Amino acid sequence: MKTLLICPSFRPAVPHLAEPSPLATAPILGACVVCHWIEHLAAIGAREIQIVAADRAEAVRSAVGDGARWGVRITMIVSGVEPTRGEAASRYRPKEEAGWLPPPLDVVSMSHLPGNPDLPLFESYASWFAALIAWMPRALTPARIRVAEARPGIWVGSRARVSPTAQLIAPCWIGDQVSVNAGAVVGPGAILEDRSVVESNASVTQSWVGPETFVGPMTSVANSLALGNTLIDWRTDSSLTVPDPFLLCSLSRLPSPATTGRLGAQGRHKPNLSVITALHARLDRGSNQELPG
Repeated sequence: MKTLLICPSFRPAVPHLAEPSPLATAPILGACVVCHWIEHLAAIGAREIQIVAADRAEAVRSAVGDGARWGVRITMIVSGVEPTRGEAASRYRPKEEAGWLPPPLDVVSMSHLPGNPDLPLFESYASWFAALIAWMPRALTPARIRVAEARPGIWVGSRARVSPTAQLIAPCWIGDQVSVNAGAVVGPGAILEDRSVVESNASVTQSWVGPETFVGPMTSVANSLALGNTLIDWRTDSSLTVPDPFLLCSLSRLPSPATTGRLGAQGRHKPNLSVITALHARLDRGSNQELPG
């Protein structure tokens, strides 16, 4: 059976999500948008999938490969602009050709996750976060062998490192190779994507922490999306850039290969609590700016 997937291009409501990679490869609970769709379509019988991409098609191609890991054959179609479902069907789906999945799964616009059309991904940061929280119980599929439900509503990657003194409060998702250190609080409503770090006595509640993002000691991330050194309040769409890498940053920006846990224990660096307070105050006021150092 055949199907056609349309990748979302830029969406003005969620610009920060598209900065590191195209929206089709935006990370969601250890996979990406297009990978969740391919796995779903393969499970219901798709064997040939055409993917139409207008934004950074090579990045999408790199994320999905040839489809062999799902048992499907993938063909990439590079488009100048993102087509509507009707436009894509008229161009790439011959009307009389047999062997296609039945509508609406013959032509799919990836504006939501499978089975959740009422929870759009890209209309706002709030809609993104709501869709991810709703998807959490469904993300653990037979193919996700490195994540298990440790306790009801708490999913933990098999290679995650969680301190015995950390608190995990359902619902929460701790991805693959995540580090949650002593005294940290994760949840409720928290998602830590793969290879992220939550340092000692930090807290993440009602928030999403992107891959390879570092949350520093005693830092509180609440009602927010944290991606590298960008912090977004999903309630107001306000955002700011955090200048202190010991509060929030991409792991590639850490100033030393030594762990910040050891640095903190030795007293060589302490989080700037005045910056933390100012950071949350500016988010509450709905600012979109860089926080002064």
